[in-house]
Amino acid sequence: MARRTKLKPAEIEEVFRRFHQANPHPQGELESVNTFTFLVAVVLSAQATDEGVNKATRALFKAADTPEKMLALGEDKVRDYIRTIGLFRNKAKNVVLLSKALIERHGSQVPSSREELEALPGVGRKTANVVLNICFGQPTIAVDTHLFRVSNRTGLAPGKTPLAVEQGLIKSIPEQYLLHAHHWLILHGRYVCKARKPECERCIINDICLFPGKTVAR
Repeated sequence: MARRTKLKPAEIEEVFRRFHQANPHPQGELESVNTFTFLVAVVLSAQATDEGVNKATRALFKAADTPEKMLALGEDKVRDYIRTIGLFRNKAKNVVLLSKALIERHGSQVPSSREELEALPGVGRKTANVVLNICFGQPTIAVDTHLFRVSNRTGLAPGKTPLAVEQGLIKSIPEQYLLHAHHWLILHGRYVCKARKPECERCIINDICLFPGKTVAR
């Protein structure tokens, strides 16, 4: 008999009921002072930890918290602020270019549509989804490595690509939980359902999860 890899609708609803009960108002861990700096922080967070990004951006955002100030700062100085972050050279270039684009195309405001966000330098689908969710309250799902792992392990939304997982989650998660689903899954993957050694003994959905490699049974 083949192993089941996809949770049933009632099981998915119970997963998110428990997440909601445990943490009704989950918060992201990237620090920012406004929508523009949040966008920059998300761009910088690609292949980097939120903690590492926060350490670099505290000083950067004191110096430049608007597209105009960031553009005036220039690529070399932005690079100096963020050199502790992975891929800092390319990211500094993109931050300055997206600042310029915001000034020229959007009146220095961060746009609230996926298409306009993805047209900005350094902004892909995942970044756009995070900004749409946190800054504009849209029920989007940004699939990073944590969400991809948790969705496949648990059976919430098995998929071979981030887009397949995103679409599976959007289709499967009950509407009342969609807005915060992205945060719950990131936090679960970051602190409980870890890549190398998941801490199944303290997982609140252990009895529902379909992962065959559980470190403890419940």
